[in-house]
Amino acid sequence: MTEKIYGGQAVPEGVMFQSNRHMATAIRRTNGQIDYFDMPRPVNKVAMKLKKIPFIRGIVAIFESVVYGMKPMDFAADRYDRDPQDDHKIEKENQNTNSVKVALTAAIFAILTFMLGKFVLTLVPVFIAEIFTGIVPGKFGQVLIETLIKLIILLAYIYFLSLTPMVKRLFQYHGAEHKVINCYENNLPLTVENVQKQSRLHYRCGSSFILFTVLVGFVLYMFVPLEPFHVRIINRIILIPVVLGLAFEVLQFTNKLRNIPVLKYLGQPGLWLQYLTTKEPQDDQVDVAIHSFNHLLRSEKE
Repeated sequence: MTEKIYGGQAVPEGVMFQSNRHMATAIRRTNGQIDYFDMPRPVNKVAMKLKKIPFIRGIVAIFESVVYGMKPMDFAADRYDRDPQDDHKIEKENQNTNSVKVALTAAIFAILTFMLGKFVLTLVPVFIAEIFTGIVPGKFGQVLIETLIKLIILLAYIYFLSLTPMVKRLFQYHGAEHKVINCYENNLPLTVENVQKQSRLHYRCGSSFILFTVLVGFVLYMFVPLEPFHVRIINRIILIPVVLGLAFEVLQFTNKLRNIPVLKYLGQPGLWLQYLTTKEPQDDQVDVAIHSFNHLLRSEKE
C-alpha cells in the first residue's frame, strides 16, 4: 500500500486530483484533445494549525474543499463544451470582469450553498417528524423518524439528480477518479485495463461523509432535549458544526479500519451511498482520469 494520500473530484468532462501541495485537472475537449489546469494548493498557516485539532479539522477541510475546488470547476465549465478554437473568447470574457471579485463571490456562494443545503437537510425532517408525534411519541421514535426522513430526502435528491445526462456523466468521472486512486493504492500500473478492474467505491469519498453526518446526528440527538419544539430547532442548528466535525472523525476512523476483518464493515454504509454518487465510467473517461493523475505526479516531481 502506498503511503502518500491523494484526493480528487469530478469536474465537467474531467477529473481533478490533488496532493497536499498541488492540484491538477484534465478535461476532454470537444475535439478529443486533453487540456490541463495546474495550480499549487494554497498554504494557509492558520488552517494548517486548525487541521491538527480533532473535530475542528473536519470543518476546515470541508471549507477548503469547497473553496479550492472552485478554480478547477471553473476551468472545466469554461471549456468542456467549447470548441478549442474559441478559447480566445474566454480571456476576453474574463477581462470584462473583476476576477478577484468573481472568485471571492463564487467562494462565498459555494459556502453559503453548502450551509443552506445542510440547514435544509437538518431542519425539514424536524418539522415533518413533529407531525408524527401522536403516532410515534418519545425521543427515540422521534429521532428515528427524523433520521429516516433525512435519509429519504438525501437518497431521493441524489437519485433524481443522477438521472440528468450531465450529472450522470459527472458521476461517471467520479467513478473514474475512485478507480484511478484504487489502482494507484494497489500499486498497479495505471492503464485503462487495470483501472477499469478496480472498484468505483472508496472509503475517503465525500459521499461517505455526507451519510455519516446523518448517522452521527442520529446518535448525537439522543443526548439533547427534544421538547419544547423550539428547543429542538435551536439545538439542531447549534449542533450542525458538531455533527460535521464528528462525521469527519468517523470517516477518518473507518478509513483506518478498512483492511481489518469485521471492523472494515463500519465504513460500509458510506460505500453503499457511493453506488448512487458514482457510475461505471467509459474507457475514454478513465483515460482522462489517468492523464490527470499522471500530470499531478509529474508536478510533484518538479
